[in-house]
Amino acid sequence: MSLALYRKYRPEKWGDVLGQAHISDVLKNAVKEGNISHAYLFAGTRGTGKTTIARILASEIGCSKNDLQEIDAASNRGIDDIRELREAVRVLPLESPYKVYIIDEVHMLTKEAFNALLKTLEEPPKHAVFMLATTEIQKLPDTIISRCQTFIFKKPSYEVLKKLALDVAKKEGFEIEKESADLIALLGDGSFRDTLGIVQKVTSASSDKKISREEVEKVLGAPSPRLVNDLISAISQKDLQKALGAIHTAVEHNVDMMVYTKLILRKLRAVLLLRFAKHLVPVLKCNFSEEDFEFLNDLSKNKDAYINSVVLKEFLECYTKIGNSYLPHLPLELAVIGLIEDK
Repeated sequence: MSLALYRKYRPEKWGDVLGQAHISDVLKNAVKEGNISHAYLFAGTRGTGKTTIARILASEIGCSKNDLQEIDAASNRGIDDIRELREAVRVLPLESPYKVYIIDEVHMLTKEAFNALLKTLEEPPKHAVFMLATTEIQKLPDTIISRCQTFIFKKPSYEVLKKLALDVAKKEGFEIEKESADLIALLGDGSFRDTLGIVQKVTSASSDKKISREEVEKVLGAPSPRLVNDLISAISQKDLQKALGAIHTAVEHNVDMMVYTKLILRKLRAVLLLRFAKHLVPVLKCNFSEEDFEFLNDLSKNKDAYINSVVLKEFLECYTKIGNSYLPHLPLELAVIGLIEDK
């Protein structure tokens, strides 16, 4: 079985970390100056590098694998688990200056477990360093947060994920077309792990070493740019029949409705930004193909085009409903009917 790409290309030193310089630079300097905290809290959305940076930090302060313990709080969330940890913390490191405890998904701990952990964080042994990671910092008690150095991880930008997809594919012996990398980065949804998962999925399904946009669309259930543009064009013209026809075509082609709506939202947003934020034109031009940019730019200049914040909000709400709908395309159909039928 081949190793997952997100594991194979996991950063192992500060220089490998992407998109989190505001954190890695601070930690690197702190280690250099010998300013080691007894507790760190790493918060951010999934796949942004929290556990990776925790491991790098542990290595940089001289913690060996034998003195590093990783705990999944989703599976070890009770007070008995934390009591065992408190007992283990008292034991001196085997071969390192520090014993490091990485507690992932720490927000999953029970209230009693948090209280037990708090006592350890208040009076930790000098050799113990705790690194807590969470995707939901709002679920942590303030008493825990206040005893940690907190670092908030940013979602990597679209450009960072695009470069990651291109670089990793090249290392794996594949060539990804620019538009393919665009789509992979977009569907990576701000996650290094998800982006590399998509790269692995499309390279595994490729019959040659070149990854076209059509291949990515087929593997991921993504629509062609024209299918997205057809729906946006129909809405801008208030043409209900054409809009419903575009959705029907997407269904016939087994397009993933979540992906379809996400791409529609991206382009609707771009039209509004092109219309009201002229300084962003160079950035937006880089994020779309020449044909797509021309289409969106023309819409932004068309005073009669029915593209506005109301339309964008309607599709944003539609996106949140698709996952719970008996027919995934029904929220889309209701959205376009509601927007157009009475206009």
